Amino acid sequence: MSETSPSSAPQQSLRHEDKRGFLQKLAEFIHPGPDSTDELIETLAEAEDNDIINAESRIMLEGVLRLASMSAGDVMVAAPKMDVLNVDASYEDMLKDIIETGHSRFPVYEDSRENIIGILLAKDLLKRQRSPELNIRTLIRPAVFVPETKGLNDLLREFRGNRNHQAIVIDEFGRVAGLITIEDVLEEIVGEIEDEFDVDDEAGDIYALADGSWRVDGETSIERVGEAFGLAFEPTDFETIGGLIAHDMGHVPKRGEVWVRGGMRFVVLHTKGGLVKWFKVQPEDTEE
Repeated sequence: MSETSPSSAPQQSLRHEDKRGFLQKLAEFIHPGPDSTDELIETLAEAEDNDIINAESRIMLEGVLRLASMSAGDVMVAAPKMDVLNVDASYEDMLKDIIETGHSRFPVYEDSRENIIGILLAKDLLKRQRSPELNIRTLIRPAVFVPETKGLNDLLREFRGNRNHQAIVIDEFGRVAGLITIEDVLEEIVGEIEDEFDVDDEAGDIYALADGSWRVDGETSIERVGEAFGLAFEPTDFETIGGLIAHDMGHVPKRGEVWVRGGMRFVVLHTKGGLVKWFKVQPEDTEE
């Protein structure tokens, strides 16, 4: 009885692993595939130019690719902009806030906005109408907390795996940094998702961060940024700091790019739809 030598078995299996034909190997040798995300995005753009895919498909595919490099801190709603409910507020006040904002889920705090004790669903609050004696605390559901560095890929997987489609984002010091929902994550793939309750936010906000820097909304007016940081800006046709910086750079800024003015460094934190949503601002001589 003949036996197959140990050295020949792996060689045989290796020979059968690559099932590509000669022409396919030759084509890939002449036109190798992309080696990076940027090259793959360029390939998608070429595919659109050649009418292989349409613009909507390209945008979605690019969103999926970029999702891998983004974290919860990139797309969250900053803490000062969060719509929250006070657990000690009256039923009437809670109902008023729910009607005015139109959200279906609300973080609930006790004593201070930093102390989030859970999540209240609007539909659960309506149970109080039929049972006025019902304690609001019994209706509160556990909140999910995630760090700012939580990858969006992992977060989306968790959102899909459980019924909690909202999470409280915590910074490195354990403080509430913001709020993120499954809609925020999906918008990075499919673009802005608007509903009948969406309204325009007040243009521009500046928030102090725990490390001594500031988070600045790209829609903040140039005048307000100048007043906040003691910067002098020459007259311009642009109204927002995001528009001015994009004009000075000559292109749509990407995450991580830096713009310096008057000793202050503006670092691009997050872009969306061709616009800068957030900058991190700190003195130029601050160590990274």
